[in-house]
Amino acid sequence: MVSRYYPKTKKIHHYPVTACLVPICSLYGAAVTTVEGVGSIKTRIHPVQERLAKCHGTQCGFCSPGMVMSIYTLLRTHPEPTPEQITEALGGNLCRCTGYRPIVESGKTFCVESTVCQVKGSGRCCMEQDERPFVTRQEKMCTKLYDEDEFQPLDPSQEPIFPPELIRMAEDPNKRRLAFQGERTTWLTPVTLDDLLDLKTQFPKAPLVMGNTTVGPSMKFRDEFHPVFISPLWLPELHFVETTDEGVTIGAGYSLAQLSDALRFIVLEQPKMKTRTHRALLRHLRTLAGAQIRNMATLGGHVVSRPNYSDLNPILAAGNATINVISKEGERQIPLDGRFLERSPEANLKSEEIVLSVHIPYSTQWHFVWGLRLAQRHENAFAIVNAGMSVRFEDSTDRIKALQMFYGSVGPTVVSAGQACQRLIGRRWDDTALSDACRWVLDAVYVPPAAEGGLVEYRRTLIVSLLFKFYLKVRRGLNKMDPQKFPDIPENFTSVLEDFPIETPQGIQMFQCVDPKQPPQDPVGHPVMHQSAIKHATGEAVFVDDMPPIAQELFLAVVTSTRAHAKIVSIDASKALALPGVVDVITAEDVPGNNNHKGEVLYAQNEVICVGQIVCTVAADTYAHAREAAKKVKIAYEDIEPRIITIEQALEHNSFLFAEKKIEKGNVEQGFKYVDQIIEGEVHVEGQEHFYMETQTILAIPKEEDKEMVLHLGTQYPTHVQEFVAAALNVPRSRIACHMKRAGGAFGGKVTKPAVLGAVSAVAANKTGRPIRFVLERGDDMLITAGRHPLLARYKVGFMNNGVIKAADVEYYINGGCTPDESELVIEFVVLKSENAYNIPNFRCRGRPCKTNLPSNTAFRGFGFPQAAVVVEAYVSAVAAQCNLPPEEVKEINMYKTISKTAYKQTFNPEPLRRCWKECLEKSSFHARKLAAEEFNKKNYWKKRGLAVVPMKFTVGLPMTFYNQAAALVHIYLDGSVLVIHGGCEMGQGLYTKMIQVASRELNIPQSYIHLSETSTVTVPNTFFTAGSMGTDINGKAVQNACQILMARLQPVIRKNPKGSWEDWIAKAFQESISLSTTGYFKGYQTNMDWKKEEGDAFPYYVYGASCSEVEVDCLTGAHKIEGAFVQGMGFYTIEELKYSPEGVLYSRGPDDYKIPTVSEIPEEFYVTLVRSQNPIAIYSSKGLGEAGMFLGSSVLFAIYDAVTAARRERGLTKTFTLSSPATPELIRMTCVDQFTDMIPRDDPSTFTPWSIRVS
Repeated sequence: MVSRYYPKTKKIHHYPVTACLVPICSLYGAAVTTVEGVGSIKTRIHPVQERLAKCHGTQCGFCSPGMVMSIYTLLRTHPEPTPEQITEALGGNLCRCTGYRPIVESGKTFCVESTVCQVKGSGRCCMEQDERPFVTRQEKMCTKLYDEDEFQPLDPSQEPIFPPELIRMAEDPNKRRLAFQGERTTWLTPVTLDDLLDLKTQFPKAPLVMGNTTVGPSMKFRDEFHPVFISPLWLPELHFVETTDEGVTIGAGYSLAQLSDALRFIVLEQPKMKTRTHRALLRHLRTLAGAQIRNMATLGGHVVSRPNYSDLNPILAAGNATINVISKEGERQIPLDGRFLERSPEANLKSEEIVLSVHIPYSTQWHFVWGLRLAQRHENAFAIVNAGMSVRFEDSTDRIKALQMFYGSVGPTVVSAGQACQRLIGRRWDDTALSDACRWVLDAVYVPPAAEGGLVEYRRTLIVSLLFKFYLKVRRGLNKMDPQKFPDIPENFTSVLEDFPIETPQGIQMFQCVDPKQPPQDPVGHPVMHQSAIKHATGEAVFVDDMPPIAQELFLAVVTSTRAHAKIVSIDASKALALPGVVDVITAEDVPGNNNHKGEVLYAQNEVICVGQIVCTVAADTYAHAREAAKKVKIAYEDIEPRIITIEQALEHNSFLFAEKKIEKGNVEQGFKYVDQIIEGEVHVEGQEHFYMETQTILAIPKEEDKEMVLHLGTQYPTHVQEFVAAALNVPRSRIACHMKRAGGAFGGKVTKPAVLGAVSAVAANKTGRPIRFVLERGDDMLITAGRHPLLARYKVGFMNNGVIKAADVEYYINGGCTPDESELVIEFVVLKSENAYNIPNFRCRGRPCKTNLPSNTAFRGFGFPQAAVVVEAYVSAVAAQCNLPPEEVKEINMYKTISKTAYKQTFNPEPLRRCWKECLEKSSFHARKLAAEEFNKKNYWKKRGLAVVPMKFTVGLPMTFYNQAAALVHIYLDGSVLVIHGGCEMGQGLYTKMIQVASRELNIPQSYIHLSETSTVTVPNTFFTAGSMGTDINGKAVQNACQILMARLQPVIRKNPKGSWEDWIAKAFQESISLSTTGYFKGYQTNMDWKKEEGDAFPYYVYGASCSEVEVDCLTGAHKIEGAFVQGMGFYTIEELKYSPEGVLYSRGPDDYKIPTVSEIPEEFYVTLVRSQNPIAIYSSKGLGEAGMFLGSSVLFAIYDAVTAARRERGLTKTFTLSSPATPELIRMTCVDQFTDMIPRDDPSTFTPWSIRVS
């Protein structure tokens, strides 16, 4: 939070900022509050930190300080915020673990109004017991996850005061120009307008830096360099609002947040008719970037930088805004019009000029202004296409007097459709004019077939779809002014004019209450706060990169391949080595041991096999020096054929990583002979980026003796890191110590990848003899480590007309990338889980991982199941469409019903699956909602609602017993305190918290006695990965085993003194020489799979679920709004899209290009019930749920499918279609075929190379 004092208003302004964009020099005169300044475990924690922790709003904890600061900053200005303000304040924050709802929930505890959903104004919650007859008395369900009575109250008077010294500085009449001199640059802060103009004349090329939201990213990502910066922050001449009869003039120094406040005030003060431009700007300001960026970016900076994706400039241009500029020569006005936005030289600012203010005129009665945009995500995302449009009519007519249309994100600049507008002057605002306008605008605003950013046909369609929306909006406006003269638009068109609102999410989690007979000290079954939650919220939880610098440590930067498949001709590092601070460049030659361990290459040698492969690394005294030097390393390549990027190309070249895996039951060929219908289809499921908040981070410390090496890192598999480092250094594993305290999210991305990266850094540490700190930047992390496997499936399904499926033959191919990684295990899981919940008597499934020239894809939550099960649901839905039956009916007909054998002949009982399905349908009021959606769809042509319910039979664990083993080490100290160590890794899932619960119950002592420090190969060796939803199950068994051994040893002491205290017993045991330390071991669930026989007891147990989602889709743009899903899965199936070039280059390398869900994406209403069931196999009836929820997000995908089907049906398109994943706005829009998709120009694919391709 940055706080500044304004001498003009005598007020202190608190606002949130994105720390990495704030230049230190710009903070002169400001007070800065970080999360450590808000509260600390060493002093006292703040109510915001306490509530975030106690409301379970932190998991891995890496994003928690940012969440705290966003809510805290809001409370400093609004101590009693509205739920909408909480949601808006969090809009610029990202979280990958929690799904945001508990974070919003913690913020809502500060709101005055009730945050509980209420039925019919009764004040009762819709989920209360008597509303739900199927909840029996023995199954009493709880919904309370925290106790509000525990919260300390918020007392604004206790906040730190603004430093009086800064007020005196701000009010000093004799302020002088500030100058900061660096090694290569100078920062100048003028204190008067004249001073600023002098500086601009003296340094005409120096950028003006206000919020640094344009200059900062350009320096970081485009290597721009500026010797001089001028920062006219807080000049009063740039900070003002002036209203006249003609309009409003706003100072160029106003931040976009201040602009929003000013516009809000003007809109309230002035009649609606006059503020059409202002209201259009306000609508777009709500979704432009996030709260932090809106508080930094300025109006002047936004206008003058003229980004091609600008949401505001097209509206300002449509509203006839003008820019007031000033220089030493004097003032002048520049029209903010097409020539300015298209960067015509005669319309540009002169180099010595600065923007003083922007004038936004009022609209008149017959002048309509509107802004439109469509982005991959509601907020904090650049528009795919946006527009500002205005029309002025001759008074009291619908005859066009002036027309303007400006489009963003369709070319290198904002584009004006000036000629098309000119041709329409004098025409009436009717359907024939619209038809001509669409044709002419498509000519004027041309998106070439190989345009950067891709989505060419979609963008062309949006150009006319947005124009149609504007046409309808104006027709509606005219009708409201004179209903007799101007006919209204059709009633079923009206809903498309309303944007999807950003609602504050609400929901309930229902779970089985703890048995009242359970001892109060026993924590099992209670919703216990995460063991590190308070530390997460105060920023005091230590992640690897928080560890203090070590003497002589070096930083590592990577040099990666720019070719997908090529011979390395030469590596020239001479320029890099000559730079200051550079210590060494490390290549494959420097690996003392194995550079290719189990098929995984550490440093490329002789050839590169994907874009993003590590060729060499640079070690330097600072990361900035290492990064700069890495750019100077020159590598010469010679391309090698073939270059295989997609699954189709791999199939063409017969390029595979492993042999085919297959399971079969019944007689598939025979089954196809006796069916009424057969359908065949293909489903593409694209990949997904883990986007954990903490990128891959490693600290490698070489020891002085015996070739020992210590590594601190965030990983799910320390033993694997130990193995790779030992192999690379050619030393025994016993010399390598891997320490893992916590990871800032992982989701499978930290199973195998840290081993390769750990070995890369260990080789650097070994060569230099100095500690190495290796922290991947987000772009490098996304490029090097890859993610979920893209999948291509081909199916053939035979069925009866009543929907009963008799035979299915499915082939799966996954894009494994260039090395084995986890691809064999993933394809095994795909094949084994390929039937999901359905009992098909004749069933065959085959799967094979393809070898391509992409970075190797790896483990990701669900491990193949989220891709494979989508295919199953797709063909079941296709069968329903062919039979003209509802999908849920066909699902129920084909679902497992009684104790049965799976396709690989493992017996299981589907009773819990049936129960989940039944309860999901009932609790979601599925049938009533479906009728309501059908009614809505009849009344709305351009918006459609869809519902879907999906069942899930999810397998936990692995098909090899030894993969399920775990060990623990428990020490009891003489004061009675207990240290528990185990082989599991904490990455946000609360594993350590649950191990404390296990030890507390088994030793019958309070949780406060028990401590867990870290996971380490030194204390618990030979552990397996924490993955497959098994962490708690197997490590819990090992901890339980150790505790039971200790309790057995203590029994003689306890029997002699049954009323003694725990401390008494421990002291006595020690006196009697009873060992108070032991290892615990769990051999693993007995699982097996014989791939030759195609059978086995592959998994220890199953977990079941069902999920229902309702969506609303805008058929004109492809935008959608969701009511019910699991957020990471929902992101995978809808908005998360990886873009690759035909040459195998990953374009999506950061949050600008890859969109994970934000707080505004999550369901408006979200209800979760944990159905009561027993699991005799696992500890305390545990169920591995870490991954299962991922697939349930697919109910959103199929709800979208349902909505799109309704739209296509209404347009006379009855042919069954396959909706691939992700169902992006592009896919939705282009599948809702209509007159606008039909009118766009199409290009012959053989005449151009597309910007991006799909790799599934």
